[in-house]
Amino acid sequence: MAIRTCFSAFLLLLLPLEFIAVMGVTPPPPLPLPECRPIVALDRDLLQFALNLEFLEAEFFLYGALGDGLDVLAPSLALGGPPPVGGRKANLDPIIRRIIEEFAYQEIGHIRAITESVGGVPRPRLNISAEAFAAFFNRAMNTTLSPPFNPYANSLNYLLASYVIPYVGLVGYVGTIPNLVGRTNRELAASLLGVESGQDAVIRTLLYLRANEKVMPYGVTVADFTDRISEIRNRLGRCGLKDEGLKVPMQLGAENRTTSNILSADADSLSYSRTQPEILRTVYGTGDESRPAGFLPNGGAGRIAVRFIAT
Repeated sequence: MAIRTCFSAFLLLLLPLEFIAVMGVTPPPPLPLPECRPIVALDRDLLQFALNLEFLEAEFFLYGALGDGLDVLAPSLALGGPPPVGGRKANLDPIIRRIIEEFAYQEIGHIRAITESVGGVPRPRLNISAEAFAAFFNRAMNTTLSPPFNPYANSLNYLLASYVIPYVGLVGYVGTIPNLVGRTNRELAASLLGVESGQDAVIRTLLYLRANEKVMPYGVTVADFTDRISEIRNRLGRCGLKDEGLKVPMQLGAENRTTSNILSADADSLSYSRTQPEILRTVYGTGDESRPAGFLPNGGAGRIAVRFIAT
């Protein structure tokens, strides 16, 4: 009996996958494409990579709300890195300014927490100028907006520009946490993720309240802008659908029962994740982790980002 059982199992292994599927045996899912697979790196390097997004968010929020950046508010955390290019105080209404100011101080705390835990890296060169955002929005909208999109012009523009950034940090932490070895490092990353996801949810909610409003003078609704931004991030990331705008078809909504999409998530309402190369492709705006540009014109800081530029 034992010999017959083993022989039957051996024959089963030889059957075509199609026949196995008919018999109710599900084959394993295909491996991700090489450019979409997690990278192997030390905890320290993975967390230091996250500083690139934390620096970007901190400077954009600090300048937008207060008109000054880390060099004034927390100069020791910049570790001698060059000052950002193009930051300025935004023309925000009092409520939005208060929210963005809170986000800004939270980002200072994030940078300090990572630095104290695994060591810091010098702040990379950041381009948070109106021109950098205008270039990103032109590409997202597949046209040349006239006048050029200016994130600092008003509260709505600033919220749309903010839609570009925290979500990238959020999906980055989701992708990083499973690859962290140390328990303390995983707990730190989970805590950072909690605040990043909260920031993104607030921004998306504020924009959803104005989803059908047309962004002047372009005549395009807020919801359409978010769709286009999410689409360009998917194209740049090169690893499928991991980003969705404020409104989606019913089949992409939560449990296929809603067209609202205040929290972007997959079919099981779980957060999407991205690898470090995907994030670099997005914030560089080139779709190539080895070609810096965009918000990080000289490339990211830390061993992981530098490794991709060197190759």
